[in-house]
Amino acid sequence: MVSEGDRVVTHYFACKEPGYRGWRWAVTVTRASRAKNVTLDETVLLPGPDALLAPEWVPWSERLRPGDLGPGDLLPTEQDDPRLEPGYTGEDAPPPNSAVSTDLADHLDTEDAEITGRTTTRGAIAAVADELGMGRARVLSRHGLRLAADRWDESFGPRTPMAQAAPASCRTCAFLVPLAGSLSQSFGLCANELAPADGRVVSLEYGCGGHSEAAVVPAPPRPAEPVLDSTAVDPFPLRPPADSGSVGAPDEASEDLGHS
Repeated sequence: MVSEGDRVVTHYFACKEPGYRGWRWAVTVTRASRAKNVTLDETVLLPGPDALLAPEWVPWSERLRPGDLGPGDLLPTEQDDPRLEPGYTGEDAPPPNSAVSTDLADHLDTEDAEITGRTTTRGAIAAVADELGMGRARVLSRHGLRLAADRWDESFGPRTPMAQAAPASCRTCAFLVPLAGSLSQSFGLCANELAPADGRVVSLEYGCGGHSEAAVVPAPPRPAEPVLDSTAVDPFPLRPPADSGSVGAPDEASEDLGHS
């Protein structure tokens, strides 16, 4: 028994139903001011401290995990998705951490001067060389590039079931990260964490339901609440009417045809 306020008390009774372990019936009674009779206010089944409860509801957009998207599925992208931004921002200068930026080159020159005592651009040149891919002893040949392209096109190309059911190709998707070199004409990198090709090299003709411009599926209309008419009585006959085609006793004509 728990006092809820002035002249309001709730009594709890353990629920014996097998599927409601830890639940309890709450019966609230009250008495009006200066009244002698107690009134039943509310009766409800509530979970107790040790009740068996369903897990907390999670929106569908947060329940999705990589690999859940199948052929023919659409994953709508919100208009203000933080992972996307306009294609042109007006910023032409390289980022501060880029190897070709002036700020980084000046920082490397200053650091090298403090160590060696003389000013040189060797650090900036090495950084630019690494950025352009010229710091390796060997690179892929045309044959090696062709073999890699065949593998990627077989796994994430236009002939896969996922691409056949996609609303659009990766060529127009905002989650596609372009590649450098000759492969950029046919391939890119998928950056959609919920797409089946996340972090993989995909063909520009590949596609999936996670396309950034996939159409938003409208929510189905909510059905109207059922109307229960408990004020009238609907009569129903116990037997069908005589002309309803029911089978009765055979007449004399049918008997004569049977004997003939």
